[in-house]
Amino acid sequence: MADKRDYYEVLGIQKGASESEIKSAFRKMAMKYHPDRNPGDKEAEEKFKEINEAYGILSDPDKKSKYDRFGHAGVDPSAGFGGGAGFGGFEDIFDMFGGMFGGGFGGGGSSRRRNGPMKGRDLQQEVVISFEEAAFGIKKQIQLSKYVECDKCHGTGAAEGTSKRTCPTCNGTGEVRTTQRTPFGQFQSVTQCQQCGGSGQVVEKPCSECSGSGKVRKTVTISVDIPAGVDNESVISIRGQGEPGTNGGPNGDLYVVIRVRPHSLFKRDGQDLWLEIPISYAQAALGDDIVVPTLSEKVSYSIPAGTQPGTVFRLKGKGIKGLRTSRMGDLYVKVILEVPTKLNSEQKRKIKELGEILDNDNHGKKKSFSDKMKELFK
Repeated sequence: MADKRDYYEVLGIQKGASESEIKSAFRKMAMKYHPDRNPGDKEAEEKFKEINEAYGILSDPDKKSKYDRFGHAGVDPSAGFGGGAGFGGFEDIFDMFGGMFGGGFGGGGSSRRRNGPMKGRDLQQEVVISFEEAAFGIKKQIQLSKYVECDKCHGTGAAEGTSKRTCPTCNGTGEVRTTQRTPFGQFQSVTQCQQCGGSGQVVEKPCSECSGSGKVRKTVTISVDIPAGVDNESVISIRGQGEPGTNGGPNGDLYVVIRVRPHSLFKRDGQDLWLEIPISYAQAALGDDIVVPTLSEKVSYSIPAGTQPGTVFRLKGKGIKGLRTSRMGDLYVKVILEVPTKLNSEQKRKIKELGEILDNDNHGKKKSFSDKMKELFK
């Protein structure tokens, strides 16, 4: 326990982080060190286990509270009461008293059996899509390497013509009970059966395909319906597409994390889109009809005479559809004054003449600013 790193350090967050911050940090770290992304890398595999352990504690409010108060000792079963005193941890203490009083703690000894159905492991996969695909939705085929039920033995783990039998060590309970003497009397503890791994059954002759595990690793193709309106880091859950359960338990689930490539023109803010369009001095001064691109079409928009640089116009309903609503967002168009950088002598002369005419007129904001300057330097 002394060698364990701080769980907050493992996830790269500060103590006191919110539930969403913990979840986001776990997601990023898990994607980085996932075994499927680092095949054969033992260091990455160990870090992945460490990340899952840290998240398992910090995502549980009760365990997180104990960890914040007592550190690893507060969540490590081997720590016991105060870190020792001859007991094997909180779990074994309840097992001992359960043996004395007929399993009175936790609703009876049978509720703690380890050979019941267990759900399979959940998986996570990243999918990269374009800006337009996120806006309008798309069906994607993804490839995923995972454990699936062995076709040869149909998940039993037994060779053809054979079957599983009751474990002789635990007599099918999946547990081994041992009795020990303590200063408080004789107590009974319960541990998982090592021979059958807690399943209560052993394979006489293992399947040659899966070596008795009932599972084999394969690369499978899965169809994912990505709805319109998803955003970066949206998560789509697909039930039953994780890894197989054990002892008749259900399959785990697959969590698809969406990554959206940025667009060359549009910026997204929730359901709204933002776009910058350059206009000339003449268009700003005199007004003009300009063509505005949207994600689905081109529309015409009339900018009024005297439009100032940085003015924002709103095109209602030209944004992105909401993920859980039919309402469309809006498109906000910001006009940027485009100043020419290369002028010939004739162009320079005419612009200078125009500037002199406008200066003589001296109206609007420029006149107001000029008056303030004169007042300042009197």
